[in-house]
Amino acid sequence: MNNFRCSAVLGLIFALAIPGALSAQVAEKPNIVYFLVDNLGFGELGSYGGGILRGAETPELDALAEEGLRLLNFAPETQCTPSRSALMTGRYSIRSGNHSVALAGSTSGLVDWERTLAEVLADEGYATAIVGKWHIGASEGRWPTDQGFEEWIGPAHSYDEAFWVEDPWYDPERDPVSYVYESKQGEQPTQWAQLTVPLKLELDVEYLKRSQSFIDRSLEEEKPFFLYFNHTMMHMPTRPRPEFKGRTGHGDWADSLAQLDADFASLKAMLEERGILDNTILIFSGDNGSEEMEPDRGHSGFFEGSYFTGMEGSLRTPAMIRYPGKVPAGRISNEIVHITDMFTTIALWAGAEVPQDREIDGLDQREFFEGKTDLSAREGFPYWMGEVMYGVKWRNFKVVSVLQRTFTDPALRLATPHIINLEVDPGERKPYNFPYIHSWVAAHAGRIVADFKQSTLREELIPLGAPVDFIPGPSE
Repeated sequence: MNNFRCSAVLGLIFALAIPGALSAQVAEKPNIVYFLVDNLGFGELGSYGGGILRGAETPELDALAEEGLRLLNFAPETQCTPSRSALMTGRYSIRSGNHSVALAGSTSGLVDWERTLAEVLADEGYATAIVGKWHIGASEGRWPTDQGFEEWIGPAHSYDEAFWVEDPWYDPERDPVSYVYESKQGEQPTQWAQLTVPLKLELDVEYLKRSQSFIDRSLEEEKPFFLYFNHTMMHMPTRPRPEFKGRTGHGDWADSLAQLDADFASLKAMLEERGILDNTILIFSGDNGSEEMEPDRGHSGFFEGSYFTGMEGSLRTPAMIRYPGKVPAGRISNEIVHITDMFTTIALWAGAEVPQDREIDGLDQREFFEGKTDLSAREGFPYWMGEVMYGVKWRNFKVVSVLQRTFTDPALRLATPHIINLEVDPGERKPYNFPYIHSWVAAHAGRIVADFKQSTLREELIPLGAPVDFIPGPSE
């Protein structure tokens, strides 16, 4: 018997002889990487019907789709700020006062009372870091390092602020200046660099560098880690780094998609090279529907509509989950999962407790994700644009109260809601599926709305712009 085999056998005997040695290995907490993509349309990736049809193959992300669960009915909220708030708190953004996109000068954001996923995981001994945009608070008490993250680099708001310096009407002596910040827990954020288009193109390289440093330090400290990686793509300006410029031969947008695929591959390779890939919950998703503004317009694929609407092109974005030993490979599902569900499910997978002292909308999807049932824990959800409830999804139906097809279209409040059967009319062009009006669906939608309204009696909604020390109480 060679030395390697002898050591292995002795190690196994030793482990069996000491109760708890193997159980400690089994009980090892998983690392968590959430790779969030900005303005990712449903029809962009090859595994979702895009890829080569969009001018760029996405082999690395298509491989991820085969290594875990591919969700075809993953629902973000309708804008960046609401989705990121919902992911971090497990609560519909209307509850936290983050239901509208935060612009420069905004005093909104998460109040201190909110419990973020980073805080929940930190209480379980996790190291926590965020790279990329935060977009749910840019003032004292609201920065990511005030909300459970140990370190951060990224812009406070949105990447379109990179255009400011190119605007002939912009005056930096008079107007606000947009920065990329960096901070550590317990310290005030500092201005790392002014956000410009050339800087935006290079930021993902810096994010990958910071991620590698964070992962290595976490391993040295023998701590499980939560890395919240917010990629710059596919948010405008959708332009590639120089090394990707011209790579596809199909223009800047396709080159940028190829860059996204390659950057994800780089992060995944970091985990693999360190031998921790298979003990890492790796989640990839978009934060809302596709970009609508030209020349960076994205594509919603099988569905129609863009972000900032209630169309399926807004309420569906790619989402994939890789967790070997828990989530079976090669599964595809059209069951509804809401972005709030990720908060609850990740926390429970990590052995953490979901807060019981507040309204949590995220449902426990472990049995569904793990293949123990084919059915999601969720049948539907209400959806909003800002403070206005646009409608309700229930299974393959939608009850639409406000109709708006794209970000640039006007919103039409309907006197009588439309009931859409998405299996028959995925483009949402028929107000009813004659001769089947499906009016019975209104009972299910009504129940979802009634449950939400009842929850607001137990706990008031946090208003937009609430002071950081605001604590919600029962509604009066």
